[in-house]
Amino acid sequence: MSSILIVTDAWHPQINGVVRSLERTAEELVKIGVRVEFLTPQAFRTLPCPTYPEIRLSLTHRGVIRRKIQEFDCEHLHIATEGPLGILAARVARKAGQPFTTSYHTRFPEYLSSRMPVPLSWSYGWMRRFHNSGGGCMVATQSLENDLTARGFKNLMRWSRGVDEELFKPYEGSVLPDDLRRPVFMYVGRVAIEKNIKAFLDLSLPGSKVVVGGGPQLDALRREYPDTHFTGAKIGEDLARHYSDGDVFVFPSLTDTFGNVMLEALACGVPVAAFPVMGPVDVIGDTGAGVLSENLQEAAVAALKIPRDHCRKIAMNYTWAASAQQFLDNCVEASDLYNSLSNDAKAAE
Repeated sequence: MSSILIVTDAWHPQINGVVRSLERTAEELVKIGVRVEFLTPQAFRTLPCPTYPEIRLSLTHRGVIRRKIQEFDCEHLHIATEGPLGILAARVARKAGQPFTTSYHTRFPEYLSSRMPVPLSWSYGWMRRFHNSGGGCMVATQSLENDLTARGFKNLMRWSRGVDEELFKPYEGSVLPDDLRRPVFMYVGRVAIEKNIKAFLDLSLPGSKVVVGGGPQLDALRREYPDTHFTGAKIGEDLARHYSDGDVFVFPSLTDTFGNVMLEALACGVPVAAFPVMGPVDVIGDTGAGVLSENLQEAAVAALKIPRDHCRKIAMNYTWAASAQQFLDNCVEASDLYNSLSNDAKAAE
């Protein structure tokens, strides 16, 4: 397969795991000779998403999406998100008889129910129909695959994640204020209600708490927790140096499907404390690179004892090259299956 078009509603200026995963996957695919194109909200007029203005909703229609897909002229279509662009692209592909894959990055039903009184069964019903309409739905972990299978999702394919070991590594020196007491317990990621950050900030821990990231909940948490150090969003080496400055990475989310930030923290030599839920169970599990417990406070304190070199060793099991190859293999498999079924149908006529 020589060309892939990725349609995604999640794109810059958003800074999150979905955007980083798509970018790094594309970079690795280009290295092995695959042309990768993106169709994103940057090509359209947009409106801010209600309750989450950082997310931009594209204003367009099916005819425009059809023309753009034709212009890119790629062998395979991958739809990464269930937003306006993803929905329209799937409709266009189904009508044209074009094979496509999807990926399940976000537990949208749980996110929606944390903001609005929408039953999970309604959201999952819609999500199931959307993802089952393609040739395959890519998921990051076994836990997510098991969960979605139980909810009636079909044709699930594994697509794990990687970590940039050149960028995320232990650094010398400190980028945090000198007056912060050690140990430093750190959260990195989007500052939003679905990330359950208050579960971390309410813990009684020695030393200091640091939150790295931006998002709709940032100002409110700053006011509510004046003793916590909030850095705002960080990128590149500055982000990696902040990770490296932590003593324990606390991951309080109950709804993430993977948690790329855990790999980035581990690569910087920082052990993880988390709840034993989807994501942490798959990334940390019994590796010894973190502590999983329903008592997050106990997990955070216990994680202080984990050797930093062991954390980085575990992170090195994840590479973006392997992740990209897995993604490509899924695209090829879905396209081959579609072509085989089409040929069988023609032969039966």
